[in-house]
Amino acid sequence: MTDRLYLRHSTDKQTDARQRHALAALLAAGAPAYEDPATSSRVLSLHRAGFKQLLDEAAVDDTIRIADAARLFRSVADIIALRPVLIRRGLHLRVESGLLSGIDLASNDPGTKMMVSVLAAVLEFQRDMISENTREGVAAAEAAGKTLGRPPALDEGEVVELVEAFREGTAVKALARQYDIAPKTVRRVLDAAGAREVPDNLSELLNDDDQDDVADGQEQTPADPVVVVDVPGLVAEHLVDVADDAVRQALQNGQTIRRGQGYSVRVTAPVSVHAAMIEHSATELMQSPAGRKAHRIHQNRVTSTKPEDTR
Repeated sequence: MTDRLYLRHSTDKQTDARQRHALAALLAAGAPAYEDPATSSRVLSLHRAGFKQLLDEAAVDDTIRIADAARLFRSVADIIALRPVLIRRGLHLRVESGLLSGIDLASNDPGTKMMVSVLAAVLEFQRDMISENTREGVAAAEAAGKTLGRPPALDEGEVVELVEAFREGTAVKALARQYDIAPKTVRRVLDAAGAREVPDNLSELLNDDDQDDVADGQEQTPADPVVVVDVPGLVAEHLVDVADDAVRQALQNGQTIRRGQGYSVRVTAPVSVHAAMIEHSATELMQSPAGRKAHRIHQNRVTSTKPEDTR
């Protein structure tokens, strides 16, 4: 059983001095600390680099300790996504100060679940009030003639050229290479100009790269057999909030399989959905040794299920 400390502050102008004071005894005892500096509370805890490292290194019965609840979650959506992960892994979550200091927030009893949901709602309200004040400040600055935000990736002339090239048949990925910007930036420019019809189904946007490949002359694979794959638990956790309806639905319908201290999710879905899982989770998983291992295992399992004519 190990105490693992988590610290976070929202901007470069803030520090974690107050949090370190609350956790001073544990720090002095040598408890490992994981930090997410300059990280907004709007980033779900499961998507933060420091917290993901903590989860990668934690074992059953370890305790995550935070100075106050807002360091880890500040929305109902965040705690709803976080608690099942902690419960499945057998981890505990404790706040070191205030009214909640004697409670394991990762406990699965109904009373704790209700209390945590109410707490998350209060924290979300506080965050929304901060956001409202920020918007009012931005509006005042704009009224005073100040320019805010990052500079645009393209100037007006380049936007006109890009839109015209797209309408003449140039693929999104080719435009991204030409202007040295990300494909999603190209899509935003095209959508702002009304040059691209945005589909109602968000998953179609996420599969745009495949459509671009077709536009570049590559053939799509017509076969998409349904297969069963055991998705490693670490991979499943990285996909919990992915903006792909098909992936989320497949995971929700999956069966949790426990293996020692770990677990996997047995998912029955088309090969294309399993391939999308690999694509969506690859970048974040490559940031840690445990993530790279989970990614490799998952990729091998998916590859081994494909019939010869779909490889």
